[in-house]
Amino acid sequence: MPTVASFLGVDLGASSGRVMAGHWNEGQLRLEELHRFPNAGVRVVDHIYWDVLNIWQGVLDGLRQYGTLHRTSPIAVGVDGWGIDFGLLDSRGCLISNPVHYRDARTEGIPERLFQLVDQTAIFDETGVQSWRINTLFQLFSMVLEDDPALKLARSLLTIPDLFSYFLCGSVSVEFTEATTTQMFAVRSLDWAKDLLRVTGIPDQIMPPVVSPGSHLGTVRPAVMEETGFSQKFPVVAVAAHDTASAVAAIPHLDETSMFISCGTWSLVGAELAAPNLSREARRLGFTNEGSVNGKFLLLRNLAGLWIIQECMRCWKIEGNCLNWEQLLESARISPAFRSLLDPNDPSFDLPLDMPTAVAQYCVSRGQSAPNDPGECARAIFEGLALSYRAVLRSLEHITGRPIVTIRIVGGGSQNWLLCQMTADACNRIVVAGPKEATVLGNVLAQAIATGYIRDFQEARSVVEGSFRSKTYEPQTSDQWDEAFANFQRRGRRGEADSPAGISLKAQAPT
Repeated sequence: MPTVASFLGVDLGASSGRVMAGHWNEGQLRLEELHRFPNAGVRVVDHIYWDVLNIWQGVLDGLRQYGTLHRTSPIAVGVDGWGIDFGLLDSRGCLISNPVHYRDARTEGIPERLFQLVDQTAIFDETGVQSWRINTLFQLFSMVLEDDPALKLARSLLTIPDLFSYFLCGSVSVEFTEATTTQMFAVRSLDWAKDLLRVTGIPDQIMPPVVSPGSHLGTVRPAVMEETGFSQKFPVVAVAAHDTASAVAAIPHLDETSMFISCGTWSLVGAELAAPNLSREARRLGFTNEGSVNGKFLLLRNLAGLWIIQECMRCWKIEGNCLNWEQLLESARISPAFRSLLDPNDPSFDLPLDMPTAVAQYCVSRGQSAPNDPGECARAIFEGLALSYRAVLRSLEHITGRPIVTIRIVGGGSQNWLLCQMTADACNRIVVAGPKEATVLGNVLAQAIATGYIRDFQEARSVVEGSFRSKTYEPQTSDQWDEAFANFQRRGRRGEADSPAGISLKAQAPT
């Protein structure tokens, strides 16, 4: 199929990054992976940092690979990534230091100190964001308390995807969906919460203008052109820079009767609303409000995803048990149902070195049988995920007052047919799974809209439906799922309780 236009999507995750091309031809979109590179925190003395120079090299390698494979220049490029973390620029526009990783310990105990200045409920009422210690607000406040010289030198703050857009074109701005993750953005006035910043001592002058998805940030720098071998300039577009917002942008038929699950290492579960939900119930039930690509808001919960099973597979491989995904799923399918009831969001699964042992210890400590083999272990994990999704669905229907008819799963988890069927069964809802590459799709679709190739996101979601396959799972309900859910709730499911500032790090980790 001939290509009319190509767009470059830079997708930065907390464990890996990639550069992909989206090739457009009058109603059809095709993805091509150009380069994938690892990304991980680097511990230096007492802190954990992001290796931004290594990430930047990965981005350049991806752009260079496009030039090697294709004769024509791309129409545009856009960057999405995880939320919360940031880099600081000095008066010359230079990065002051390596951005600190959200897993760094510098925010331990910081929320409690900030709440001595500002009421926690008032912060949620203004920002719509739950108070987790890893949020940008608490990272910056920790720097204020430490009298950090980097904060004194700073002239601009850029979130991670905005930092790489700056490297590409020199634009000093923060994209709307990223701004909403910082817990420093006022969702009613749609501007930085400057009174909150002043009270906490965070300099509000370092906060750049907030731009909407689809904005043209500038053209690629000459140095980048020279480094990657491009001969024609092309623009850098502000896509939905927060990866969750990009993923949701690519979900077909996401309407008022739908709940989305962006399922990968983590699960982002929620609904798209016209306005943020700042109710007491939303806060009590642990929901947060993040910007959506079309100016709307995503009311969502951050839950565990495939992290536990990924870590189990890593450990099993070390032991010589190299099950592939299909073998594991089939083994889980034939294993006894509900033998071990597991809450995947329990803090004991945050960062254990031996995840299978952590799963076994969790079960035994609660008077349950430990899984005997990988199939039983995987089944317990998938059942726990499906039940946690049901808890969010019930809470979401409660606070929005609207019924959820369809669950739409995107991301890598959409390929897990057993988890998708369990989700349909546990929730007694139709599940539509796919596309798996939703985040990059949302990225390139925003560029296509910004450059006039697609009219709007309603059309864009239709393009996704026409270009990529999805699979529908019908619920096969049973009394066993209802009984399991009742037991799940009795064991203290977090979805039905207050969300403290010290919530499990994994349950809120950026994607």
